[in-house]
Amino acid sequence: MNLTVKLTKVGNSTGAIFPKELLARLRVGPGDTLYVSEAPDGGVRLSPSNPDFEAKMSAAEAIMREDRDILRILAK
Repeated sequence: MNLTVKLTKVGNSTGAIFPKELLARLRVGPGDTLYVSEAPDGGVRLSPSNPDFEAKMSAAEAIMREDRDILRILAK
């Protein structure tokens, strides 16, 4: 997917205008938050979800799978 994003002046800041196809693919709309992270090739990646939070949740899920018996005892 190769799309053009136009930058425009918004007060003292710069805003971006995203094509509707990109917004649909990201499943975002006005008022939503996009997260920007560095890609391994030196570029940037836009994501509708926080990559740091996803990494923490993956670690938590792994711990919950490994220590299921301990968590069951603690839940009592």
